[in-house]
Amino acid sequence: MTDRTIQDVGGDGDVIRTFPFPVDLSVCGVGMQVGPMDTDHTWHADAPLNRVHRIDFHVVMLFSGGPVRHMIDFAEYEANAGDVLWIRPGQVHRFSRLDEYHGTVLTMQPGFLPRATVEATGLYRYDLPPLLHPDEPRLAALRASLGQLRREYEDSTTLPLSLHTSVLRHSLTAFLLRLAHLAASSAEAARQQADTTFTLFRDAVEKGFATNHSVSAYADALGYSRRTLVRAVRAATGETPKGFIDKRVVLEAKRLLAHTDLPIGRVGAAVGFPDAANFSKFFQQHTDVTPAGFRAELR
Repeated sequence: MTDRTIQDVGGDGDVIRTFPFPVDLSVCGVGMQVGPMDTDHTWHADAPLNRVHRIDFHVVMLFSGGPVRHMIDFAEYEANAGDVLWIRPGQVHRFSRLDEYHGTVLTMQPGFLPRATVEATGLYRYDLPPLLHPDEPRLAALRASLGQLRREYEDSTTLPLSLHTSVLRHSLTAFLLRLAHLAASSAEAARQQADTTFTLFRDAVEKGFATNHSVSAYADALGYSRRTLVRAVRAATGETPKGFIDKRVVLEAKRLLAHTDLPIGRVGAAVGFPDAANFSKFFQQHTDVTPAGFRAELR
């Protein structure tokens, strides 16, 4: 079986190998596989599962146990029983200990489904979250749909290959439509949560920027982890929380410098810098001009 290689962007001279869909491991050589997820079953004979690698096909894992930590595009995800992990072609990923993986795994070759189905199911929506947490009704529906797909996949004797493949495509489409709806719903819920998180952070900064410049302090006061706050602020503004705070501090300092006659030291104190030298350094770092220079430019 051949594989392609892609130069590692890390610059250490290594390469990240890209593995094609293993057609030879599929029942009747069709462009998909579905079966148990455990150490006795291999969905790719050549891929070094415990090392970073790429695949050029889809992998969907429905877990019956956990927790399992899995790296996708350099972010760690923890999956538990009832969770779904969806890895798309080209994504860099790495398995943890294989004996921790239990459930059902689906793999699918690009091109197995027609283009209209690909578009409808969002197969290449890389903006959607890879880790999904279906509620009980959706999980039951996914399990039933995946179970039907697995039964059709393993039944290679009651239909000619062409009809067998057609039935697989229809069954796979039904499962993926459910999965795509779950992914889109999860993304929307995450956006709404991020919007709420950012709104609370923004309001807290507006009230406290004159005395509080600490991201961790805001996170603690709001009851969020620092990581959650970073994700929410970056999603809403494209900035880090620290960058957002600093921008608000600079804006207020500019207002005071432009519209009052307060000494520069008092301007600094008003935005949380008791030491005038520290304020001047901070202001110049963010504006490329000293506070005195900024004031002079406006008068």
